[in-house]
Amino acid sequence: MTGTEARADLAAAGRTTHDTAGPDDARPRGLRHSRGWIFGTMLFSALCSLTAAWVLSYDAIVLAGDPDATFGCDISSVISCSSVGLSWQASVFGFPNAFLGMVCEPVVITIAVASLGGVRFPRWFMFSAQAVYLFGLGFAFWLFSQSMWVIGALCPWCLVITVGTTLVFMTLLHHNILEGNLYLPPAAQRRALAFVRSGADVYVSAGIVVVIATLIVGKYGTLIFA
Repeated sequence: MTGTEARADLAAAGRTTHDTAGPDDARPRGLRHSRGWIFGTMLFSALCSLTAAWVLSYDAIVLAGDPDATFGCDISSVISCSSVGLSWQASVFGFPNAFLGMVCEPVVITIAVASLGGVRFPRWFMFSAQAVYLFGLGFAFWLFSQSMWVIGALCPWCLVITVGTTLVFMTLLHHNILEGNLYLPPAAQRRALAFVRSGADVYVSAGIVVVIATLIVGKYGTLIFA
């Protein structure tokens, strides 16, 4: 076999390997799929959640010393931070839930900033982060349901954390799907890539926010400001 024939065979083999992968396996391109967009959104969301956690932590300390204290977010019988803060659901683990945010959000911020700087974390680490944040997302939704249907009052800062947690979870999911960090079987990974390629993750995130807003308005209506 001549050198020219060998090079032609290698080129054909390369094309065969690439063609086997198929378009469904290709990483989506564009601004929305860039690390800057994904981790920039994650950073912004985590900063908002950290700010809310700081305010709620301060409020919890104030309420511990004076249960009759009122805050600027005590707008009505429905929008009332103090009512939520005095409930047992505000301290599920024996300390204010906001303290969890003070611990967890800086970790998310560190991941986002490091990733924006070009750091690539190990696959197992990002998978673990996704699993931990899945618990956090479920906990945030549970607290929202408790505020809606058990406590009967809503805390604006808690809603900021609920939305922020949703956005962090979805941006982390977006990144982990793109990077193949979820240990999915090949067929499931292709479907996941198609999911983010179509922009369905954006619709899911927006849908969650719309559902939350609709539930609040549908249940309380004008009582929100009464």
